[in-house]
Amino acid sequence: MAMFRSLVASAQQRQHPPAGAPTSAPQPPAGPGAGGDNGLEAQYSCPICLEVFHRPVAIGSCGHTFCGECLQPCLQVPSPLCPLCRMPFDPKKVDKASNVEKQLSSYKAPCRGCSKKVTLAKMRSHISSCMKIQEQMASCPKFVPVVPTSQPIPCNIPNRSTFVCPYCGARNLDQQELVKHCMENHRSDPNRVVCPICSAMPWGDPSYKSANFLQHLLHRHKFSYDTFVDYNIDEEAAFQAALALSLSEN
Repeated sequence: MAMFRSLVASAQQRQHPPAGAPTSAPQPPAGPGAGGDNGLEAQYSCPICLEVFHRPVAIGSCGHTFCGECLQPCLQVPSPLCPLCRMPFDPKKVDKASNVEKQLSSYKAPCRGCSKKVTLAKMRSHISSCMKIQEQMASCPKFVPVVPTSQPIPCNIPNRSTFVCPYCGARNLDQQELVKHCMENHRSDPNRVVCPICSAMPWGDPSYKSANFLQHLLHRHKFSYDTFVDYNIDEEAAFQAALALSLSEN
């Protein structure tokens, strides 16, 4: 009876690990029934780049693992979210995934081109030089649009959706996030800076520095330009169009 209780207790521990135990670190397949060598590369691949982890890091709150470089853009925004589960996390609690790095150096998987068994830690460099992989890539069909078009594909379109903080260089901030970021982090900064929103506009002057950038943000950018502005006309024409519309409504 005591042995039966012991077996039940050990089974429960496997199903419900203690609080704080890592749950998202990859575990190697037990054998062919669980995927074997063929599943190793996929199991140790970054969810963002879909390649074998390179310098992996783990998010402390949810435990999800990514390549350090792939996660970097998420760390540049004021309130980062895990790219996989969308849970908020503290960028200061992102640590090197040492256990995953050890496993990458320990396990081997067959190259998907030449089938040679390669240590996972060296899989990226092997794939870049594998002749079979290069042949497969060369034989891939070229991209063809579903519906042919004679219209030119636009290029050099300025990014008017996200902006860079002119004080610290934080990237991927939309208009509201830029205002919030500057109010929280640069309220006392006396430096004159160029407004990244204005400079992205067709009429913007990329060399003009605002004497009081925070007040400029709060008063000039209370709304998104995308809602009201036709980017194909200049500021004077936009003003005249808005004035005409206002008079017609009254």
